[in-house]
Amino acid sequence: MQKPYFTHKEGDPAPLKTTVSRRVRFEETDPLGIVWHGRYPGYFEDARVALGEKYGIGYLDFYNNGVIAPIRKLHFDYFRPLRLMERFTIEGIYRWSEATRINYEFIIRDSTNEVATTGYTVQVLLDRDNNLFLAPPPFFKTFREKWKAGELK
Repeated sequence: MQKPYFTHKEGDPAPLKTTVSRRVRFEETDPLGIVWHGRYPGYFEDARVALGEKYGIGYLDFYNNGVIAPIRKLHFDYFRPLRLMERFTIEGIYRWSEATRINYEFIIRDSTNEVATTGYTVQVLLDRDNNLFLAPPPFFKTFREKWKAGELK
């Protein structure tokens, strides 16, 4: 990715990252053996889930703390197709935001390590009555404090 989707400001902690390896399955392709564009949200989800598990902010962590985190924005930039049985990686990058939201960037690389697709999602935090959190809920505040202090790698 040539330029991040979200800006990094001085004093922001380093992004949190993880990479997931996959192989294109038959069900994910069109009749030409190319990954259908509608499969890419699921690929982004693979990286989001891995990041959540790695840093203790997975969907069940939110749910168990009375928080839901729906996607507010979803964006893709396609550069190269992925093909049937091809191995590829999905890098998930969680970028800091002062706002009470979750900014993820994604880089999908093909079997030759070329960038195939990039994109991002923005998630907001709601309580179980669908009210928007304007300040981080307690468990998320603690997570952000650890991140800002450099305790998460």
